[in-house]
Amino acid sequence: MRRIIGLVLMGLAGFLVMTALLALFYIPGQVKKTPLDTDSNTRLSGQAAVLPTGDGAPVKALSHTVADGAKSDGDVVVFDTFTCLIKDPNGDSPDCVDDSDPEKRLVTATTDRFATNRKTGMAVNDEKYIGDATPHDGLVNKFPFGVEKKTYPFWDGLLGRAIDANFEGEEKVNGWNTFKFVTEVSDEPAEIANNIQGTYSSTKTMYIDPRTGAIQKQTEQQVRKLDNGTTVLDLDFGFTDETVAANIKDAKANDSKLGLVGKLPLIAGLLGLLSAAAGFFLWNSARRAEGGGAPLVQGDRSDGDGGYAESSNLDVFGDDGETTSRSDLKQR
Repeated sequence: MRRIIGLVLMGLAGFLVMTALLALFYIPGQVKKTPLDTDSNTRLSGQAAVLPTGDGAPVKALSHTVADGAKSDGDVVVFDTFTCLIKDPNGDSPDCVDDSDPEKRLVTATTDRFATNRKTGMAVNDEKYIGDATPHDGLVNKFPFGVEKKTYPFWDGLLGRAIDANFEGEEKVNGWNTFKFVTEVSDEPAEIANNIQGTYSSTKTMYIDPRTGAIQKQTEQQVRKLDNGTTVLDLDFGFTDETVAANIKDAKANDSKLGLVGKLPLIAGLLGLLSAAAGFFLWNSARRAEGGGAPLVQGDRSDGDGGYAESSNLDVFGDDGETTSRSDLKQR
């Protein structure tokens, strides 16, 4: 039984060591990827001091992002995003309205198609992914896994190019540690509305989960002006409290999963070594026990003359059944 248990433990040791190697070299690369089943709603709310209609009002926005699994693959994920910004004077407006809304609540509505590397978050502009959609550059909707404390290029859709997202320290969001990044634009020439040129200013602050690169919280102050200096949009808005809470909940769950992947090589490796040691001990002790103890009769020793010197104190049975010493046999 000890031999069998020992063999089983040594087999288990091989499995655990293989698991440790996979967890060290292969599994992280498969786990640290943007999922292909993304379907998320991000809600924002705030205040518009000036709207295109000339007045101010509370506003709300919805950003619905869906991954196109059919176009995505193991390295690249393709996204379609719909964003709608509307006036919300009474706090009961729907997520979006169209141009025919009798209350004229629609401010802007846009769609966007882009592709990103599933590990780095950087834009990918291969036609097989985005077709004839507008090329993007830099990060678009998230930071890379394992965020570093450095400056990253981050896409600005109004400017149509990436701008610097500067690291500005660590900060707690709902008790969760995040990296704070800020993008700033000041009076940049831009198409501030459909076929309307002007200038654009923005200060966007993003709070990023360091492990996954997901945006946990975001605030933005944005101003759009006509070329003559007239302000047509002055926004101060950000993620709703509900959106932030949901993001933090997801971050904690993902952090636990990725943390387990990080510890798995050490745990599996130690268990593998212990199993190997215990298995070998049991197998070896069983093998020695089955081989028996020391022989009852020691092997003959050479007498030095080519013959053998027998032990004189050992007896054998003669033909008559009586005990006869070996020395007596020699004399006979």
